[in-house]
Amino acid sequence: MRGFLNGRFENTTFCLIGPDGKERLSRSGRGPNHIFGNDLVDSLGKIAKKYKAKGKVSDAAVPDFPTFRLGLNVSSADQRVLVLVTGTEEEIKSARKTLPALSNESEVIGKFHYDFETDSKTWTKALTGDKSTSQIKIIIPDEYGQKGKIVKSLPLDIKTEDLKKALLEANETFTKTIEKKNYNTHVQEGRRQGIKWTMPMEFGEDRDGDGKIDHRGGPRR
Repeated sequence: MRGFLNGRFENTTFCLIGPDGKERLSRSGRGPNHIFGNDLVDSLGKIAKKYKAKGKVSDAAVPDFPTFRLGLNVSSADQRVLVLVTGTEEEIKSARKTLPALSNESEVIGKFHYDFETDSKTWTKALTGDKSTSQIKIIIPDEYGQKGKIVKSLPLDIKTEDLKKALLEANETFTKTIEKKNYNTHVQEGRRQGIKWTMPMEFGEDRDGDGKIDHRGGPRR
């Protein structure tokens, strides 16, 4: 992140990178609006035409979180339903091959977060509901991603059309009953409740590029 922001470390960084993961396809900055302004859609379209997909979109891997705890927290922050796939190493390996076709469908893509877990100890304490393993679980996260409710448990070998129906129904119910979060009031209430989230990377920004995190707000140098 420092490399993209001329030595600074800030909480957002944007830059388009080529398929090799190295070539810069755009300038870098805090966000896409700093680079493309009002021409974002057209600019992305022009760049994308130069890099045609070599495989099928339906074969694209299902995104997975490094830990269930992080997946639950992000799902709450993004206000998305979390799909937890539990099972043995072989069962998970098989699910990774069958789920991409569904997760990349136009009606489904972008509406859910996914997490694959082989160790039940990583998720059972944080959830209520059916905690049987070797299943696909549809989870509604709580307000701050501390807990979650399993609203439906499905077999790993469920038919694709049945799983799709269950996911879309859960998402529809969730979106109808959840209120969009207001950042300021959400943060204030979280602080009042003493809720904290510790990441591996130290919280804060190094706006002046001196190599030290600035924990207090203030003008950027």
